[in-house]
Amino acid sequence: MPSLFDPIKLGALTARNRILMAPLTRARASMDHVPTPMMIDYYRQRAGAGLIISEATGISAQGLGWPYAPGIWSPDQIEGWKPITAAVHGAGGLIFAQLWHMGRIVHPSLPGRGQPVSSSATTMPGLARTYDGKQPYVQARAMTHDDIRAVISDYRAAAGNALKAGFDGVEIHAANGYLIDQFLRDNANFRTDEYGGSIENRIRLLVEVTAAVVDTIGAGRTAVRLSPNEERQGVNDSHPEPLFEAAAAALSDLGIAFLEVREPDFAGTNGRAERPPVAPLMRSAFKGPFVLNSDYDDKKGQAALDAGKADAISFGRPFIANPDLPRRFAKGLALTPDDMATWYTGGSAGYVDYASAEDI
Repeated sequence: MPSLFDPIKLGALTARNRILMAPLTRARASMDHVPTPMMIDYYRQRAGAGLIISEATGISAQGLGWPYAPGIWSPDQIEGWKPITAAVHGAGGLIFAQLWHMGRIVHPSLPGRGQPVSSSATTMPGLARTYDGKQPYVQARAMTHDDIRAVISDYRAAAGNALKAGFDGVEIHAANGYLIDQFLRDNANFRTDEYGGSIENRIRLLVEVTAAVVDTIGAGRTAVRLSPNEERQGVNDSHPEPLFEAAAAALSDLGIAFLEVREPDFAGTNGRAERPPVAPLMRSAFKGPFVLNSDYDDKKGQAALDAGKADAISFGRPFIANPDLPRRFAKGLALTPDDMATWYTGGSAGYVDYASAEDI
């Protein structure tokens, strides 16, 4: 069986190892969602990953509801990403842009947003992060067919913009309770048209978005992230096994570069999943490279590869405080703990000031 340190072909690319950097929202862009120079160093430092999947990046103002998160719909944003992707490539790395529409999680207080949209007229529980502090979410408007066509067009444009910005490909964020997940799962989707009800209908937006991106930049540069098992931001499904098996099969038919599945540990000491994993069913249904995420260290990641459960592992939080994570894994070096208080605070502290092991 392959090791975490062996290369892997991911669609049109060959990654130098199977240690992927998972998408991590860090809120270091400008108020206008333009990438900042500080982000150049952050991504360059982590270029030892087989593939970096960027922080979630908005495809439109309508779809971006996180303060200081980057976007990729405007010329300024495209230009802001160019030195970042160039820095990663200069360090020998590869980088995908994760494309994001948050759906009902967008708050209308953010400039130019208006009422959020979703599969149905539902409200995200809890409080939204805004530029004016925490505020209650508002009810989303159920998307019309024109809205759906417009969002698909936004995904298509964002994928093209990502390649203009120097990204090697894109990952469609269809997980964690955001817009596409709001269509997938039955506690958020109450539609009675061809986008609701049956599993075939509820996966339709995912398939149409993915097909549009594939048509724009090619299947070999397109990936998808799903999160089948657990409630995420108020979104869940009563029968996730057949739903996500069907989603994986449909994505397999499109020939995408890889499928990333975020599923919390079920049996381990940090077990948080609500039920046994759905990923094995998805693994059987998806014929391309299969990537697992959440609650992995190097030993558990290698065990998943040895058991044939995955072809690669994406690591999130370990990359925050360990920019040279693959080297630390290879050398058996201790990992530096990250500081949760600095995840979204802006500035360099807890962002670009974590040292590589050779500098400690």
